[in-house]
Amino acid sequence: MTITLLQGVLLPFLGTCLGAGCVFFLHGAMSDHVQRALSGFAAGVMVAASIWSLLIPALEQAQPMGSWSFVPAAAGFWLGMLFLLALDHLIPHLHRNAEQAEGPKSHLRRTTMLVLAVTLHNIPEGMAVGVVYAGFLAGDAGITAMGALALALGLERQNFPEGALISLPLRAEGASRRKAFGYGVLSGLAEPVGALLTVAAAGLLMPAMPVLLSFAAGAMLYVVVEELIPEMSAGEHSNVGTVFFAIGFSVMMILDVALG
Repeated sequence: MTITLLQGVLLPFLGTCLGAGCVFFLHGAMSDHVQRALSGFAAGVMVAASIWSLLIPALEQAQPMGSWSFVPAAAGFWLGMLFLLALDHLIPHLHRNAEQAEGPKSHLRRTTMLVLAVTLHNIPEGMAVGVVYAGFLAGDAGITAMGALALALGLERQNFPEGALISLPLRAEGASRRKAFGYGVLSGLAEPVGALLTVAAAGLLMPAMPVLLSFAAGAMLYVVVEELIPEMSAGEHSNVGTVFFAIGFSVMMILDVALG
């Protein structure tokens, strides 16, 4: 069980590290089209994961409530959205391609705020993995080992482009390859830490599993709408972000249905 948990928790982090490692092989900044494609793919994976791996299981687990079974999922969803909204206002951060930082005023360097922005949206991904694995370990949440693995694999695929999206722009701004790689890896640490903390908390709150699952879904969808969709649509008109959104959504949906 412990090995299974560690594999699932570390898989998404491995994806971030591999993506950040692209800085050692690629030169220069990514083109706008590539950035839109990667943002679109990440958004598609996160939306599909929110639906198949989190919201649908939350609704299924609340079925004994009958016509009120939507309440835990709806409540958890809004709590997740509000949680990320609060973090968005409390933590200074800078989104890619943005000139003005968000959150409270600070004297942090641009590089640090870019890393904080990625770290912010890695938090709900770690929570999602943690709550699904907590449900699997509990044995009574209707979540299988393969279903939990599907989510971890999907987020690993999604985190590969995210790692590249943080390290390559930092390299283009003048950071050394090692420094850019280090910042990329650092941004991904929030996922395994968040996952393990969520597993520990969920172990004490198993009756609230439907709320916890939908909480993670709400937090992930906040990131998609707040950050990834604007990034995949930025600049001159292009359908590349939309196409890769569909690809990411399909990949995650296939993984979840085939392995779940």
